[in-house]
Amino acid sequence: MDILLFLLGLFLFLGSFLYLVITLIKKRFAKKNFLTLIASGFILMIVGLSMGVSSTEQASTPVKETSEEVESAELTEEEKLAQEEEAIAQKEAEEKAKLEEQKKAEEKAEQEALKKAEEQKLAAAEEMGLVAATISRVVDGDTVELSDGSKVRLIGVNTPESTTRTEKYGKEASDYTKSKLEGKEVWLQKDVSEADRYNRLLRIIWMELPSNVMDENEIKTKMFNADLVLNGYAEPSTYPPDVKYSEQFVKFAREARNQGTGLWAYGESGTTKGDLDQKEVAATKTVEPPKTQETTTTESEPAPACDIKGNQSGIYHVPGSTYYDRTKAEVWFCSVEEAEAAGYRAPKR
Repeated sequence: MDILLFLLGLFLFLGSFLYLVITLIKKRFAKKNFLTLIASGFILMIVGLSMGVSSTEQASTPVKETSEEVESAELTEEEKLAQEEEAIAQKEAEEKAKLEEQKKAEEKAEQEALKKAEEQKLAAAEEMGLVAATISRVVDGDTVELSDGSKVRLIGVNTPESTTRTEKYGKEASDYTKSKLEGKEVWLQKDVSEADRYNRLLRIIWMELPSNVMDENEIKTKMFNADLVLNGYAEPSTYPPDVKYSEQFVKFAREARNQGTGLWAYGESGTTKGDLDQKEVAATKTVEPPKTQETTTTESEPAPACDIKGNQSGIYHVPGSTYYDRTKAEVWFCSVEEAEAAGYRAPKR
């Protein structure tokens, strides 16, 4: 349509111009009509030309827009992929940070719980009169040395000798104590006395912190003094005023004796001195141990009589001394050295 208008305008313009020329020549047409035709043709020509240009622009525009849309679509797809990758990476980073934060929170909570438990443990120990200590060395079955250099003599028990002299089952008792205590963290409990005449601390040793120091099951499973007696490595040996657990030790010793456990495999008198059933041990027996037991001696002669009396005042009396016959023996010793090592002293007269 736009082309036709352009051609029509061009035709009118050219026709009018040609007509003008002819009329001028022939002088038959008014100048006014001529000018109207020329103007009409010119206008039609301009209108047609304008419409043609507009149509051309409109025809080319969609192609351009389509190209831009395609390019825009392609860029959007790439951007979308990049955004997805970025979103995934961000999510992973957030999850990682969350896990790390959660791990730190759990570690902190665990540390706080351990700290609180340790504080409660120390508070409970303090309330029961227990003190933490480390065993650096075992001297023998019933004597140990702490990391600060002080020595501890176990209260209420007596193991066979294995230092200055050797009694049957003495080395076994010493080795057992080493296996249980050497290098270990323990809890010490004082009864009444602080130390003996040799400056050894008199203590109960707990291998684990008890919840109740007078509960029999706790005593059996956590107290080392009781453990020695229950397993036949020691006899009860009571030295007033430290008698807090004397009844339990006697009970446990009877159980071990009835079962022939440890030193009781050598007979009803065991291999060392104690005050089980308040018996007076006249001599160390020489009964051969069962084949399953190891012994540290090969002596076949009877041991010397253990006739030194120790009374509850902590004084020992040898045969022939002034008060020997009038002294009621709380415990018997085989030598002066042994009596003094147990904390007893000689009478003043």
